[in-house]
Amino acid sequence: MEYDAMKDRLGRWFDSYPRLLPLLFGLLDLFFLRTWYVHRALRHRNLGSDSRLLDAGTGFGQYAWHALRKYPGISVTATDLKNDYLERAAKCFDLFGLSNQIELQVEDLTAPKVTGRFDCILAIDVLEHIEEDETAIHHFARRLKRGGCLIISTPSDQGGSDVRDTGQKSFIGEHVRDGYNLDQLLQMLTRAGLNIVEATYSYGTWGSLAWRLLIKFPMLLLGRSWFLAPLVALYYIPVLPLGLLMNILDLRSTNAGGTGLIIVAQQDT
Repeated sequence: MEYDAMKDRLGRWFDSYPRLLPLLFGLLDLFFLRTWYVHRALRHRNLGSDSRLLDAGTGFGQYAWHALRKYPGISVTATDLKNDYLERAAKCFDLFGLSNQIELQVEDLTAPKVTGRFDCILAIDVLEHIEEDETAIHHFARRLKRGGCLIISTPSDQGGSDVRDTGQKSFIGEHVRDGYNLDQLLQMLTRAGLNIVEATYSYGTWGSLAWRLLIKFPMLLLGRSWFLAPLVALYYIPVLPLGLLMNILDLRSTNAGGTGLIIVAQQDT
């Protein structure tokens, strides 16, 4: 079973238990290294209580949830193409009294409907799903306030989407491209009128190994049968501390390369 199919299956289970979604958000924050990078980038932006944030392609809604909890008073708009994802997130935000601080909207990022400008836009694991990616980037640039920033997390062309050899099938099935060349992505952002603030490789040597230990191998086991869940739980007892240590090492390293990219770009006009 592929990664996206597993993710959708997990999401459907939470449809019946929306109050438990914050537990899922916490686990995603803990296990996925890209979240560590994104949270660090957000901390450096110093978002104030009157800031507007767009979580473009929100998925389960974990980044919107983090922003609302971490930055009191912030206004969040979360969009996605999948209405079932948004409905699930809406139940959770409503249960925890946050629905008045967030707008959830079905939206195609190449033809946006949400109006207004934002202090920060998150595009976390989004561009690799969009055929007309440069069109989406131009729309991001137009929707930023002066001084506003765009934070991107996306696979690189150095083994992103878990593809390392020509002809290898991606473990992550919904991507229209396996990964980005760093220079080419920076050129697209520059053509959109954005200035590059940060360009970092994530999932370097340590992070890539942690991904395989913490995510890929357990999901392959669960893809065979959910009856293997007790075995996966036992597997994490020795592996989780080791994997988290590897994530810390990756975050603190200056990676010369990696399977992921973290880009921060700013609108100065």
